[in-house]
Amino acid sequence: MMTRSKTKGPKRLGLVAAAAILILAIIYGLLPKATSVDSAIAERGPMSVLIEEEGQTRVADRFIVTSPVSGYAQRTTLDVGDTVDRGSTVQVIEAMPADALNPQRRAEAEARVSAAVASLRSAEESARAANSDADLAAIELDRIRGLFDGDAATRRDVEAAEAQANRAEAQRNSSSFAVDVAKHNVEAARTALRYAGVSSGGQSVPIRSPINGSILAIHQESAGVVAPGAPLFEIGDPARLEVAIDVLSQDATRIESGMAVRFERWGGDQELTGVVRNVEPVGFTKMSALGVEEQRVWTIVDFTSEPDAWKRLGDGYRVVAQFVIWEAEDVLQIPASATFRAGSDYMVFVVERGRAVERVISIGQRNGLRVEVVDGLDAGEEVVIHPPSGLENEGRISVR
Repeated sequence: MMTRSKTKGPKRLGLVAAAAILILAIIYGLLPKATSVDSAIAERGPMSVLIEEEGQTRVADRFIVTSPVSGYAQRTTLDVGDTVDRGSTVQVIEAMPADALNPQRRAEAEARVSAAVASLRSAEESARAANSDADLAAIELDRIRGLFDGDAATRRDVEAAEAQANRAEAQRNSSSFAVDVAKHNVEAARTALRYAGVSSGGQSVPIRSPINGSILAIHQESAGVVAPGAPLFEIGDPARLEVAIDVLSQDATRIESGMAVRFERWGGDQELTGVVRNVEPVGFTKMSALGVEEQRVWTIVDFTSEPDAWKRLGDGYRVVAQFVIWEAEDVLQIPASATFRAGSDYMVFVVERGRAVERVISIGQRNGLRVEVVDGLDAGEEVVIHPPSGLENEGRISVR
């Protein structure tokens, strides 16, 4: 009898253990399965908010040379891209006989001369003002750089001063160009006056370049008759490029003069930089690639990179511009796909001991891919990205 009892004891223990294991297996099977998720770590680093659009380069100051008289234009020997000097002859026109002693035409020609002289004086005054502004901007830039070296100014102060100096220098160059053009207009008006109201057929009228530059376009390549004011050439300096970019009107409200711009995918290996010179105050309607009407605004940008970096760019080249709306070097950030809305709050799921724990966070800047975390997370914490719709607070998760 004693031997039989001793034999039954271990059997009972085995049965109890097997039943317990079976019960635990059933309970485990009834528990909700862990949801497989992807995760990312909240980390500190540089972050920027950009607006990206395509643009085209163009010669900043260009001049259309027109015929001052009616006559027969000789065939030009110049080609697009040829270099011309200020005052050099680019075309010759054999003037046609005018209506002899026509007082109306002569009075009109005299009025054009007076207007051209007045425009020249105005351009010279503007050039003097632009020179003063450029000199002052250069002095201010040197002062800000000195303060920066002494830790009395920020890097942004230096960048703002550099942008102002670049704009002032561009305005100085543009004003100088305007003076050259105004002088040419005076000469053209006086040429027209000499041939107004007199029988002057057969005389050769040389057409001269108003500036140093290159031929950008030829409007009258073959020999033929031209009327007064007919375009002959388009001349500009390819070394003075600007970029014209049409941006959405809602984006234009976030762009201002002096803002930094980066250029990528322009054909070169390195990134180019620029600065916004002007955001035009008038918009226009443009049809998008999807057939949707959009309101757009022209934004003009000057290069700030060294000219050698973009010397292979020409007039009408495509570039991709990125307007730097905001940037910082040390920002706590997470992927934008980790955030979701709960009412008016921004939420994330934080990974804690194998569970997804909801947490309210405060966010700052956003760039489409990442968001700045102002409050609610610490660097190094792990968050769920692309949280499944069925994931609940304290839900079990398995990070892939």
